[in-house]
Amino acid sequence: MTIAALVTWLITALGGFHMLGTWIARGGVRGGTSRLPVPVIFGHFLLAAAGLVVWIIYLFADAAALAWTAFGLLLPVALLGFVMFFRWLSVTRAPSVRPAGAPGSAQAAATPPERSFPVPVVLGHGLFAVATLVLVVLAALQS
Repeated sequence: MTIAALVTWLITALGGFHMLGTWIARGGVRGGTSRLPVPVIFGHFLLAAAGLVVWIIYLFADAAALAWTAFGLLLPVALLGFVMFFRWLSVTRAPSVRPAGAPGSAQAAATPPERSFPVPVVLGHGLFAVATLVLVVLAALQS
């Protein structure tokens, strides 16, 4: 179960890296039209990365406290993930902003960067994140 948690965590991280890269490439860090606050994005990323490092150490040390620490780090990661997911939903459901008389570049500037996230990547990231959380808590309960 511990290795399964590691695998799902790594798959989740790949999807997260893809979305983070897309968000940065489309200007998310500069603020602008993004509905995802920079501290929330990077807090989610840093806590998830810290939890993954703790989990890898747990795999070698086999100390129950490390498993519970990794789980404790995943809880705010999940909370921030839900916040971002619901903000992303509001962006994807909103009609495209098309300023009157503006060329295509102005429309691109008015489009939130998270609107470019592929739906399968967002859904896969969320599903693997839930699986990771469940596997981590089950492994922690067994240790």
